[in-house]
Amino acid sequence: FLQFVIVLIGLITITFLIWAPLNEGRATNLNLFRIYTDPFILLIYTASLAFFAALYQAFKLLRFIGQNKVFTPSAVKTLQKIKYCGIILCSLILFVVLYIKLFHSKEDDPAGFLAICIVTTFSSFVVATAAAIFEKLLQNAVDIKTENDLTV
Repeated sequence: FLQFVIVLIGLITITFLIWAPLNEGRATNLNLFRIYTDPFILLIYTASLAFFAALYQAFKLLRFIGQNKVFTPSAVKTLQKIKYCGIILCSLILFVVLYIKLFHSKEDDPAGFLAICIVTTFSSFVVATAAAIFEKLLQNAVDIKTENDLTV
């Protein structure tokens, strides 16, 4: 069920990433090529790569759980990759915020978008922190399991 939820989150995000630029206020007078090659949109798509990488790693972790391979070094590496994806996503979203603050039109009010950026940055930071904590706990469990396997 959780793997289905992760796939659903990915599909909803892809749909939003394709649909949102077409309905953005600046896109009314642009053709499709200029809409999707806008530096702001390209920056958003670059940030979304880290999000999709984290989703893939979460899917992989759930597969390890389903196969009873949770206490393995590969599961620890998967959590480490999720942590790095969260950190990268936080950094890229902060670049998006800087881009909007520096290059937005003076008639445009970016407060709503900046609020969304703050929430997503905080969410990414929480995911990265949780992944780091789980990584450390799982690494300790793997070490104990390895030690017990060598003892027996």
